[in-house]
Amino acid sequence: MIGSGIFIAPSLMARNIAAPGVYLGLWALAGLFTLLGAWSYAELAAMMPQAGGQYVYLRRAFGPLPGFLYGWTVFTVIQSGFIAAVAIAFAKYLGIFLPGVGEGQLLGSLPLGPLGTVRFSTAQVVAIAVIAVLTFINTRGVVAGARVQNVFTGMKLLALWALVALVLLLGRRKGSFANFQPLLSTDVPKLASHPIFLGALGVAASKALFCYDAWNTVTFAAAEVRDPGRNLPRALVAGTLITTVTYLLAAATYLYLFPLAQMALLPENRVAAESARVLLGEVGGKLIAAAILVSTFGCINGMILGGARVLYAMAEDGLFLRSAATLNPQKAPAKALYLLAGWSAVLTVSGRYDDLLTYTTFASLLFSALTAVAVFVLRHREPQADRPYRAFGYPLSSALFILVALFFVVYIVQGDPRSSLYGLFLVLLGVPIYFLFDRSRRRLSPEKGL
Repeated sequence: MIGSGIFIAPSLMARNIAAPGVYLGLWALAGLFTLLGAWSYAELAAMMPQAGGQYVYLRRAFGPLPGFLYGWTVFTVIQSGFIAAVAIAFAKYLGIFLPGVGEGQLLGSLPLGPLGTVRFSTAQVVAIAVIAVLTFINTRGVVAGARVQNVFTGMKLLALWALVALVLLLGRRKGSFANFQPLLSTDVPKLASHPIFLGALGVAASKALFCYDAWNTVTFAAAEVRDPGRNLPRALVAGTLITTVTYLLAAATYLYLFPLAQMALLPENRVAAESARVLLGEVGGKLIAAAILVSTFGCINGMILGGARVLYAMAEDGLFLRSAATLNPQKAPAKALYLLAGWSAVLTVSGRYDDLLTYTTFASLLFSALTAVAVFVLRHREPQADRPYRAFGYPLSSALFILVALFFVVYIVQGDPRSSLYGLFLVLLGVPIYFLFDRSRRRLSPEKGL
């Protein structure tokens, strides 16, 4: 879960938010929202511990088309978009050590006729290189990928907690509690129902939700988890709680050091590095930048490891390129890994970090809400099915998750229609693609494949 977002997204959020209370409230709300989702997903994961996660749940609850559309969207938007965004964030922070690396440092451009011109920055080149390296590591098997993940998870948590500790120890002269005032301006209640305000709130919320996303990635590799009925719910719920507390502390730390207006203008939105620089000088900025490189590297690895398992599950059902269902000698879905890496690289050169956050979060929320609906459907249709874990607070927790997700979907579209509609276009493109795969599946035997 902890990747690039918490180190960059607060500065992006500050562009749309003027009230400190709304800024902190969005971090808390996003954490609560994720916890509600984790309870629902935990029931489904324990009930169906198979490779593919949400793809498996949606297929069982609603049939092959909704399941395919989710898997297709994981490939084209959700997982690939997050991989691209976090890889660009890695490059942004590498720019602290190598000043020539950044989204503003252009290497060249490629004219695409009516589609416009694609410009290549040094940040995008570095991002693609990182995706390639981690994809290769994951082709060596799930154990190799998991080892990388375990090491980098511990290091990125320590980096965030160290930053919070530094503020507590050294921040008295550098920051101010005045940055939290007024917690809520008098304009907020008046604007609460205004479409423009809600649109800006939705876009800001999409940045916070992006930081929590990937909380469900562990379900993609459920078939390779020991004692999944017990360990998957634990991983989902405990991981969400730990991350929520960590994010709230980090968000408050940034606000203590920078008022929102200043936070919005930080170079390359590198709020964490600027925080460390304020506390420890240039050395501090570089230390936290190094820790963030570790964090983003580990996050990309986790998303590559999990996302390829969805493509593998779809291919096993004949609803994706058949080659994606093959395992290499290390028992890794190498072809699926290469496909995911290739499309992630395309997205890396097609959009800026801010845009990637918006349309990937939009698509992710759509399917998250549908997955929570699957809990209701399966409870009604399969009441006797084995459920090692039952969603805490059901049905209220699942219903709240669905309502909040739909609220954010509506106002993310209103706040940034271009990025949101681009994400929706890629989702709907999956409908004709599904029927092509389905027709081939019916025509060809499983032995011949696609």
